[in-house]
Amino acid sequence: MTLMGNWSYPTAIRFGAGRISELPEACIQAGIRRPLLVTDKGLAGLPITQATLDILDAAGFGRAMFAEVDPNPNDINLAAGVEAYRAGNHDGVIAFGGGSGLDLGKMVAFMAGQTRPVWDFEDIDDWWTRADADAIAPIIAVPTTAGTGSEVGRASVITSSQGHEKKIIFHPKVLPSVVICDPELTVGMPKPITAGTGLDAFAHCVEAFSSPHYHPMSQGIALEGMRLVKEYLPRAYADGGDIEARGQMMSAAMMGSTAFQKGLGAIHAMSHPIGAVFNSHHGTTNAICMPAVLEFNAEAIRERFDMAAAYLGIEGGFDGFCTFVQTLNDQLGIPRTLSEIGVVPDRIEELASMALQDPSCGGNPITLTQDNLKTLFQRCL
Repeated sequence: MTLMGNWSYPTAIRFGAGRISELPEACIQAGIRRPLLVTDKGLAGLPITQATLDILDAAGFGRAMFAEVDPNPNDINLAAGVEAYRAGNHDGVIAFGGGSGLDLGKMVAFMAGQTRPVWDFEDIDDWWTRADADAIAPIIAVPTTAGTGSEVGRASVITSSQGHEKKIIFHPKVLPSVVICDPELTVGMPKPITAGTGLDAFAHCVEAFSSPHYHPMSQGIALEGMRLVKEYLPRAYADGGDIEARGQMMSAAMMGSTAFQKGLGAIHAMSHPIGAVFNSHHGTTNAICMPAVLEFNAEAIRERFDMAAAYLGIEGGFDGFCTFVQTLNDQLGIPRTLSEIGVVPDRIEELASMALQDPSCGGNPITLTQDNLKTLFQRCL
């Protein structure tokens, strides 16, 4: 099956192998003449990034790039990116990469025209209305992993360099106006990144499906997103050049991000502080936490996952689904414990407190407290 399409949900998406060649057209579509390509340090020197800059350059859009982006992007990276954007007199951003490049690129476009500090726009109540919406620069998103789905998201996760906290910055106009999803860009992803990012997409779908909030559209998208990960992540992991599997995983990533408008939960509430304090890979951390969180939420989600398991072709209902999750983690080389990625017991109290402050808590089907979060962290250790 040839995976190719132009979609307008939830934004304008050009999907298909080789479509990075359409980046100059996407710039015109978004009204960008002097783009700044924002990516992370690891991607900056890779052939896919240089080839993308060549495409821009050949079409007369220059080859300006900002790549001082850490794996968990922070306010220091953001300030430097905004400075580069203003100094180069740019009029739009191409956010290029995995979650870190996409999230920081979106925030550079958002903050370049604002006068207030970024923390004034945290995803709390209606703080986003404080922003000058007309000053937000246009954004094109080009994902090079299949995980966060940040290319179709209206928020970014930025780490506070002082408090070592991950904060979600939200604004409706942070949704990129054009997305180019080219599965060929993901072919070179190493196995651990393929696994971690793929399981991040899976966690988004699982938590959206678990959330008690009413959003039937998200519920349906989450269910099919889980199916795509189940069918195609093992294939993409086994053979990085399997373009169909890579394309289906890019779809699953966007579906996870679209679905979690319904809510996230304890997996992300735990993963965000761990990433902020221990600089762990977000998707891998999600995967480690998932089995314990499913068990914790069992009484509230058993019935709906009995139904999901039937759709996914998993025998044994909810219990069968939980067994599948642990087996998939093991197949993809995911550690079984947080200790294996550097988390230490004497930080549990602090991590539980940070998790309780995370906005993801609100979507967990069982109310989270300091005590039950401590227990969850201990189980995952």
